[in-house]
Amino acid sequence: MLLADAAQVADGKLFILGGGWSLTGPDPTPSAVAIKLEVDWHETNVQHHWELFLEDADGQPVLMPTPDGEQPIEIRGDFSVGQPEGIIEGTPVDVPMAINLGPIPLKTAMRYTWRLMVNGTNLNGGSISFSTRPAPLV
Repeated sequence: MLLADAAQVADGKLFILGGGWSLTGPDPTPSAVAIKLEVDWHETNVQHHWELFLEDADGQPVLMPTPDGEQPIEIRGDFSVGQPEGIIEGTPVDVPMAINLGPIPLKTAMRYTWRLMVNGTNLNGGSISFSTRPAPLV
């Protein structure tokens, strides 16, 4: 996983703009989470479910106001990957993902973590943390 200003997937590759940061703000800005999963050969041709959660430094969900009340910042989706021709049997298959986000109003001078789960399981390396700068003194 990598934090970026923007990301996209094309031709099975991740294209990343302004990637590799861990400090943002204090004002809300657009951002992206770039992810490269490796699906084991025996897990190809199977539907997988992924979830991405934004948590605070205490591991609690970050809540956003909505018309239905405060809701956690969560993004979900599904994917399936086939066995590409010409790949040696047993080789993991890459699944690149680019999650682009609009500006999220986060508290300043705080630490946050994006946590990824696939099929209800936390993945090794499936989290990335960042901090927000303090608000300027007026």
